[in-house]
Amino acid sequence: MSKRLVGSAAAAMVMVMVAGCGGGSQADGKIELSLGLFSDFGYDKLIEEYQASHSNIKIEQRKVKMEQHNTQLATQLAGGRGAADIVALEEGVVSQFRASKDKFVNLAEYGAKDLKDQWAGWKWNQGTADNGEFVLGLGTDMGSLGLCYRADLFAAAGLPTDRAEVAKLWPTWADYSKVADQFAAKTPNVKFVDTGRNVYKAILDQTEEGYFAKDDSYIAEKNDKVKTAFDTAAALGTKGQTGALEPFSQDWNVALKQGSFATTTCPAWALALIKAGAGDAAAGKWDVTTAPGGGGNWGGSFLAIPKQGKHPKEAYELAKWLTAPEQQKRIFKETGNLPSQPKVYQDAEVQATVNEYFNKAPVGQIFANSAESLKPTYRGTKDSKVGPVFATALTRVEQGKQSAAEAWTQALKEATDAAK
Repeated sequence: MSKRLVGSAAAAMVMVMVAGCGGGSQADGKIELSLGLFSDFGYDKLIEEYQASHSNIKIEQRKVKMEQHNTQLATQLAGGRGAADIVALEEGVVSQFRASKDKFVNLAEYGAKDLKDQWAGWKWNQGTADNGEFVLGLGTDMGSLGLCYRADLFAAAGLPTDRAEVAKLWPTWADYSKVADQFAAKTPNVKFVDTGRNVYKAILDQTEEGYFAKDDSYIAEKNDKVKTAFDTAAALGTKGQTGALEPFSQDWNVALKQGSFATTTCPAWALALIKAGAGDAAAGKWDVTTAPGGGGNWGGSFLAIPKQGKHPKEAYELAKWLTAPEQQKRIFKETGNLPSQPKVYQDAEVQATVNEYFNKAPVGQIFANSAESLKPTYRGTKDSKVGPVFATALTRVEQGKQSAAEAWTQALKEATDAAK
């Protein structure tokens, strides 16, 4: 799960107000466990069920926006108080928090290593340290990549609309750019893609190393793949083929309702956001197909347990249950969040899942196939500091404030400083 917004600002305010301390024991003797999340993980019904079968446990969810969640958690870990008993770590910041593993419970102490084979190998490895001896977190979903498109807008531009034929248009991102040119020539009043930032991220997420090498050394300035991704996305912006939208913002939602752009990169979890933003009027107009370049991963999280909690054993049992195959399958069926466990995403029922809103797209098959082919990008400990620098640079290009060359030069300088 990644940059998803909490549904209600008011609800988020309440969650923040109660986020001052971890769980403990109530007057009635019940053990209170808190879950620190950055969006809706699909746990509501599961928590009710868990509490019903564990009469001594009471569970509280705390939900805030992801950026706020990460900032609060870093502060709480540094101060030694205030963190929830179980906290979600998004894959983009796992390396950052792995560097503070002394603040977390090693889940191997409770037998987590025995569960290793449940997860895709790369997913398990992302949640561990010390050559697998330290288990930082248990994997929730993952964000294998697809490409969402408006079939009606493609038809207006004289392009194929069948998802298999659309996939053939763009085996590579260079081909995707050519399709953007064709679309713009026929439909000049509609942007081809919501933002170059998402294109850039999708391309970079298809490389094994991005800003940092696997030894955690900073390599962005000499990694041709970073430059290629930037140039591809910047060219779309320079030609005015992007909406220059902040991903998942209110402006993005408005553009969805208005049909102002025709494509967007979409991991499994993003389908619900597109549907919510576009509304019922766009049902059947959006479709899903494979992304250029093959697999890729955007998002997905882990459940970790800060040491400051009073009930680590009970917290582990809850995290173990929430991430078990049975629960991952149920969450997928309810929310569309793709399981990170091969046994689940290869399940016949999951594979047969279609999304009615997206023109009955076989999303189970599309995202499972993407999961099978993806090779996750290594995330450096300062990945979350470096990445936004390049995203902001692309926005300047889209807004006409800088040329691609100027934006790249400035981004390299700022990213080098951020990586220190």
